[in-house]
Amino acid sequence: MRKKLMFSLSLALLLVLTFTAGSFAQEYTINAGIGLNDKSAQYKSLEYFKKLVEERSDGAIEVNLYHSSQLGDDREMMEALQMGTQQMTCPSTAPIAPFVNGFKVFDLPFLFPTHEAADYVLDGPVGQNLLKQLEDEGIVGLAYWENGYRQLTNSVTAVESPEDVEGLKIRTMENPMHLAAWEEMGANPTPMAFGELFSAMQQGVVDGQENPWGTIYLQNFYEVQDYTTNTGHVYSPFVLMISKQFYDKLPTDLQQTVKVAAVEAKHHNRRTNRAMNAEYLEELKDVMEVTILTPEQKAEFQEAVQPVYDQFKEEIGADLVESVQQQVEEFQAQQ
Repeated sequence: MRKKLMFSLSLALLLVLTFTAGSFAQEYTINAGIGLNDKSAQYKSLEYFKKLVEERSDGAIEVNLYHSSQLGDDREMMEALQMGTQQMTCPSTAPIAPFVNGFKVFDLPFLFPTHEAADYVLDGPVGQNLLKQLEDEGIVGLAYWENGYRQLTNSVTAVESPEDVEGLKIRTMENPMHLAAWEEMGANPTPMAFGELFSAMQQGVVDGQENPWGTIYLQNFYEVQDYTTNTGHVYSPFVLMISKQFYDKLPTDLQQTVKVAAVEAKHHNRRTNRAMNAEYLEELKDVMEVTILTPEQKAEFQEAVQPVYDQFKEEIGADLVESVQQQVEEFQAQQ
């Protein structure tokens, strides 16, 4: 009788352990890829996101991080999200525009006068509505992170006005609005893959490029560029996004874990990116000739690119452009 009882208890314990192990064996893996390297604020923010998700999911979700375009370029990674073969990426908004047209609005020059104005619009109804539209493309937009203001570097001359830009061969992304803006300033914009940029500057194929301070410093562009100017001509957000196929498979509580972590990591990202960019600017002052524009000088650049708004307003959507501008004015009126 005692042996039967012990056997029954052992069987019951085995069943409990089997059931428990089975419930914990249900793990989810997020493979997150980005284009920047592991020294960037973007990567450090992904590390923060990973920590939050893995801790709060009690290990049910594992987050693997891949930097330096190890999983492909921005478009390739977004397509992988659509297919469900990759779970997460964080591109800037320019590569998103072919998927959701409204994201083109963020390529308009001098759209956001300050970081805080950008935050206000991105976190408000206009920005959130654009994130929602990604779901029709098989992607869930979780939060806007920050790439930052794009600044000009070149190897020819110090730039203090649009006249100084005239004739410079400036590498840009393959983006019609970026090309148009530099053409309006008199430059010769040259679209080129980012991976080819350093050698192109080194060999004189292009005279300069435009990227945030962090990219300029971390990619060692100062080794082949002598001058930089805080043009701040485009504010570039990142969008942390996840495959809808993957996200829909997550239990509701784990979906919430991912969403909340993405937003908390957003605040971490913005703080980190802004602090790091300020530090990188100071570092660049030791290795480049840095020109800091006065408000009046910056206004000259803004005036020079105004035709870009007329050229692309209808293509983007006049209502969307006006909504963003109204939100910026609303924010400024509150200050």
